[in-house]
Amino acid sequence: MKTDIQIAQEATMKPITEVAEALGISGDDLELYGKYKAKISDKYIEKVANRPDGKLILVTAINPTPAGEGKTTVSVGLGQALCKMGKKAVIALREPSLGPCFGIKGGAAGGGYSQVVPMEDLNLHFTGDFHAITTANNLLAALLDNHIQQGNKLGIDPRQIILKRCLDMNDRVLRNVIVGLGGKPDGVVREDHFVITVATEVMAILCLATDMKDLKERLSRIVVAYSYEGKPVTAGDLQAVGAMAALLKDAMKPNLIQTLEHTPALVHGGPFANIAHGCNSVRATKTALKIADYVVTEAGFGADLGAEKFFDIKCRAAGLKPGAVVIVATVRALKYNGGVPKAELSLENLGALQKGIVNLEKHIENVQKYGVPVVVALNRFVTDSQEELDFVKAFCEERNCQFALAEVWAKGGEGGLALAEKVIDTLEKKESHYHPLYDTELTIREKIETIAKEIYGAGSVSFAPAAAKQMKKLEEEGFGKLPVCMAKTQYSLSDNPNLLGRPEGFELSIREMYVSAGAGFVVALTGSIMTMPGLSAQPAAYNVDVDENGKIVGLF
Repeated sequence: MKTDIQIAQEATMKPITEVAEALGISGDDLELYGKYKAKISDKYIEKVANRPDGKLILVTAINPTPAGEGKTTVSVGLGQALCKMGKKAVIALREPSLGPCFGIKGGAAGGGYSQVVPMEDLNLHFTGDFHAITTANNLLAALLDNHIQQGNKLGIDPRQIILKRCLDMNDRVLRNVIVGLGGKPDGVVREDHFVITVATEVMAILCLATDMKDLKERLSRIVVAYSYEGKPVTAGDLQAVGAMAALLKDAMKPNLIQTLEHTPALVHGGPFANIAHGCNSVRATKTALKIADYVVTEAGFGADLGAEKFFDIKCRAAGLKPGAVVIVATVRALKYNGGVPKAELSLENLGALQKGIVNLEKHIENVQKYGVPVVVALNRFVTDSQEELDFVKAFCEERNCQFALAEVWAKGGEGGLALAEKVIDTLEKKESHYHPLYDTELTIREKIETIAKEIYGAGSVSFAPAAAKQMKKLEEEGFGKLPVCMAKTQYSLSDNPNLLGRPEGFELSIREMYVSAGAGFVVALTGSIMTMPGLSAQPAAYNVDVDENGKIVGLF
């Protein structure tokens, strides 16, 4: 069997100018990054701004398991299937982070015959967006420490610095560091921290900003520290905004690439969903809606994380109105939730399937709380028995969901036709009444409790003393009316990664809280979630190499 990277490298790509022309985008509206990648110009985005929007389809999933779900693969396959049916469709995805590429997960371009290409470029440096975000964040950090070194006119308390440096790599030893060691010219000695680039507020801001003016206003509001008097100090106070905007100018433009079947894909931005808001950029999604009749986008990890933030943060901020949601599941993953070891998932086990399908049930219920109709896509494996497939189909239809098998890994768009038909049928026959889960006028505590109880199934929420103190301070500073971005494990509906299925009545623990004022949300960290991941004993980086012909191998 061919690997994903072999399939991608054997593909015949069209020049990106031809892909753009099919959408009515001329070469003058593109900024080329070689033959197969381009950024869409600001002028073109302004030119199409008043066009009517197409239909927005969100693809989400059950909680991820070692068995795999294939959410991005289904997103790509659905977009290809819509085009195969003669529809004008565009896919809007996130850019992969180097952290998981060299960590556990590997690449993130889809899989099999439902991939976006060029796959190696996308998974590695792509068009440099993440490097720009990393540099902008670290420039702000450098300006902050330099301000303290040069006399500290703003009275910044080195013990109350909020901003962290970043790196787009899993590097646990950088979580807690000491900076400024050496002599007096080397800066003030203090404790510092690193987060992964995709968890930074700069990444969130880039993905939520609508234009350069909005970007600069959001950057100016970043709270970097507190003064000795307890007052917030911002990036605007440090005069950092202009230089940061200059670094992010090109990164603000959405990237256009293609799938293996030449379906256009806008791939832009990439915040993680377990520690950030987990959606691609507002600019990419809005641009896609102006140039296509159907836009397929995805949100990270399970619906408890990515979809919740898509609805409660991104859609609220950008005025987006999704028409349908596709929830991706596999028989194998549902059996894993039912207690079957990974090595035995290929064996038929209706008992375990019945036990584990409650995870899917909870995600269906959660999405329906937002007033958006649901289609369940069962990503089919050759080991799935007909009895198992029939059971899942009946289960979904009993819950007012359309159901379709997806065979897009093996068959590309052809394997997604049944799903595309169900999605179109849902869009045409079931009206979407999208609304957020909670009102932002609620207190921070009430918003967290609403998410915890309604989406996760928690019975109660506990706040560590530090988190309670931070929450009180944030409300006193005027941040209490912002939405909440929950940082939580992706592996469980709870904050305990070992609680599979549908845990209920548990206590959700909030250990820390801070504001991302520029992004426009309050972040609440649960359990032991880390904003700088570490590498495993056998990281994916061990498998990556360049052969004698200059080809990258082992990326995924």
